[in-house]
Amino acid sequence: MNAMDPTFNEKIFDAAYNVGAKYMDMAMTLSEPNPTDPFHKPGVKLGDYQFGKSKEWKKKNLLAVVGLGVEPGMADVFARYAQDHLFDEIEEVGIRDGSNISIDGYEFAPNFSIWTTIEECLNPPVIYEDKKGWFTTEPFSEPEMFDFPEIGKVEVVNVEHEEVLLVPRWVKAKRVTFKYGLGNHFIGVLKTLHMLGLDKKNKIKVKGMEVAPRDVVAASLPDPAHLGDKMHGKTCAGTWVKGIKDGHPREVYLYQVADNAECMKRWGCQAVVAQTAFSAVIGWDLIEHGQWKGAGVLGPEAFDPIPFMNKMAEYEFPYGIKEMTKEIA
Repeated sequence: MNAMDPTFNEKIFDAAYNVGAKYMDMAMTLSEPNPTDPFHKPGVKLGDYQFGKSKEWKKKNLLAVVGLGVEPGMADVFARYAQDHLFDEIEEVGIRDGSNISIDGYEFAPNFSIWTTIEECLNPPVIYEDKKGWFTTEPFSEPEMFDFPEIGKVEVVNVEHEEVLLVPRWVKAKRVTFKYGLGNHFIGVLKTLHMLGLDKKNKIKVKGMEVAPRDVVAASLPDPAHLGDKMHGKTCAGTWVKGIKDGHPREVYLYQVADNAECMKRWGCQAVVAQTAFSAVIGWDLIEHGQWKGAGVLGPEAFDPIPFMNKMAEYEFPYGIKEMTKEIA
């Protein structure tokens, strides 16, 4: 079970293969922007390293499940469920994530790894369309208002994320996107970090020492794992799907809402940590007991979604399905 920062993924993934172990992670190997046209064409995509070695894993009859947290992970399971049970034809699968969480005492404090936040928010977002394949756009593009259950309307924008690279491999959709509710203040801080070069991963010399600017930013901010008692509100992760069912237009949102106060009371961890951990543990349970099995490098969409969704109830980690179909006059 690889729960490390994704910068370690390649080595841990290869080590699991070398010793003949099953493998699971919650975030795939990292991307590299296209060197000449980063906002139109992808370079190295998230997970390319791992999927490039799928045949080797299959030959060894080994299973590697990649991207199994909440997003990616649970959201991908929801996409497969929508294809199998809710739609005859899918126009778009859109992962939508939003919250109303505030953190006492901090003007800027991400609720998960700032290193990863910078990586995925400032990299060119990837979009999939069946006629174009994967392509990129500028960070924070295509803003839209999304109405989240128990939270309300939040503006969401395009962000680079694994689901866009995973879903089209197993779910037939005309378009796949990922949008995250960051907020104008948060986006402004990220743009400033980029403008000043403080998002860079390469080390620079500072008074005789070599240090990566992004590591300095991360060290300057509070550890999100220990912010739970200062956090208030709810976070919602889920999958919006638009398409056709029985000849009629349909839109649904499959989601999971975590209340930070409840997570702290019941499990002693903040809401984002709880959502990610539950999804990984459920996947681990299904693999261990043979309900999910296979060989090669597979995403969550490659498996039957029903056992996972049934386990969510057993683990007291419930999901919801919101019908969002607009009435036609």
